[in-house]
Amino acid sequence: MLIVPDNQINPCPLCQNHSEEFYRFKDRLYYQCANCAGIFVDKGLRTDRITEKLRYEEHNNDVNDLNYQQFVSPITTAILKNHKSYDKGLDFGAGTGPVISKVLKDNNYSIVQYDPFFHNHLELLDDKYDYIACCEVIEHFHNPHKEFTLLKKLLKKGALLYCMTDLYDASINFHKWYYKNDPTHVFMYQMNTIHWLRQEFGFADVKIEGRLITFSN
Repeated sequence: MLIVPDNQINPCPLCQNHSEEFYRFKDRLYYQCANCAGIFVDKGLRTDRITEKLRYEEHNNDVNDLNYQQFVSPITTAILKNHKSYDKGLDFGAGTGPVISKVLKDNNYSIVQYDPFFHNHLELLDDKYDYIACCEVIEHFHNPHKEFTLLKKLLKKGALLYCMTDLYDASINFHKWYYKNDPTHVFMYQMNTIHWLRQEFGFADVKIEGRLITFSN
């Protein structure tokens, strides 16, 4: 349940609950939510949209790069296994190099791309899909509750939402953790956060297999 506290200076952007300082180093400050266990960058230290877009444009995302295709293979393999070629798919947050779409289209799958910076086709957000691929995207959400509300709305009954991200856990040295070093990674998830999402948004199930997180609608 979404909890809205009074007079909260640094509420969690996912569940709006109480958060406490988690990590501070130089110009970086992170909080951890006491409710959903999400870890997030202080609101005043997040990148603005112009800087964020420039950062994404620096990525060398060649859709024909076999290493890049291998990187996204947990999602593409799952989609090829679980869905038919005529199922409607959405590559949400496709970025400058929509490699998931490339691999699936090479297999005659039907998938479209949405990205607020590079494929801002808002009409696609009025449709519903049999599956949504969301690869290396959810850690960029400034307002994760709003974005997961949208993702849930876009899914047909029985559809699957495939997310890839690095989950944090207590065995990881946060100071040395590479994943936090990207300034556009503003919200990071733990296993408890994923299960909170399943309950909050009414997903039927969720499976965590390494970096691949699959929500069933």
